[in-house]
Amino acid sequence: MRLFPLFTLLSIMSLTFCAQKEAPSPAPTPTTPTTPTTPVTPPVTDTVKKLVWSDEFNSGTRPDTTKWAYNIGTGSNGWGNNEAQYYTGDSTNARIENGSLIIEARKESKGGKSYTSARLLTQGKASWTYGRIEIRAKLPKGVGTWPAIWMLGDNINTVGWPTCGEIDIMEHVGKEQDMVLWSTHSKLNNWSLGTQKTNKSIIDGVSTAFHVYKIEWSKDYIQFFVDDKLYYTSPNEGKGTDYYPFSAPQFLLLNVAVGGNLGGPTINDAIFPCRMEVDYVRVYQ
Repeated sequence: MRLFPLFTLLSIMSLTFCAQKEAPSPAPTPTTPTTPTTPVTPPVTDTVKKLVWSDEFNSGTRPDTTKWAYNIGTGSNGWGNNEAQYYTGDSTNARIENGSLIIEARKESKGGKSYTSARLLTQGKASWTYGRIEIRAKLPKGVGTWPAIWMLGDNINTVGWPTCGEIDIMEHVGKEQDMVLWSTHSKLNNWSLGTQKTNKSIIDGVSTAFHVYKIEWSKDYIQFFVDDKLYYTSPNEGKGTDYYPFSAPQFLLLNVAVGGNLGGPTINDAIFPCRMEVDYVRVYQ
């Protein structure tokens, strides 16, 4: 997801969360920089890493509160992106069903918005530096949807975005069905400057089948995979933390936004309710 630089963050539910992403209104139209279409680093096969954290979503009816917190509300200026949803912690928007986490966007009015959805995050509960992070998920379909699997630096409350760093493991917008985006953002490489490290590619059937979205993260690079195929590498070019702040802990976020700067102004109300299903989240180090 995309953030604007912000050093005063909204405090919600006793946690201060990064809005997706807070910015003054109106937000500018993101500029997509030219990016390579082939990886710059060979894929890494690592059989040494051990599972250190996971959620298989196999028990209960609600997300495990020892692992997940919620963003609640509308954020500032639609989480900085003119988003159209109100995030809740309700079971209608976030629940466990048939062994999967369901994040469901719905057409219903709440808090001055016409849609509801959920955003879950591990902030304050779990974060990691380096490793392999895998999420098996099936994405919602329809114009106006904007699901994301992403990470933010633990130090966001002190240094703000984008200095904290952001890793977009997966973004998808319904107006470009099956087009998956991967990005990293830093103080000097970020979407508000049009300098983010990013790439995108068609992945067939993201809304009809589960796919595994994965990163391999080290001090030298972050590699982005879908179903074990390497699609993009964001390298550490040795220019310092203003360019590569990814040598510090980051926490994970899962959400479905509606509309917004990336999702677009057109929302097809006939698609609701729509959902992202997450089969598991696994972290290896």
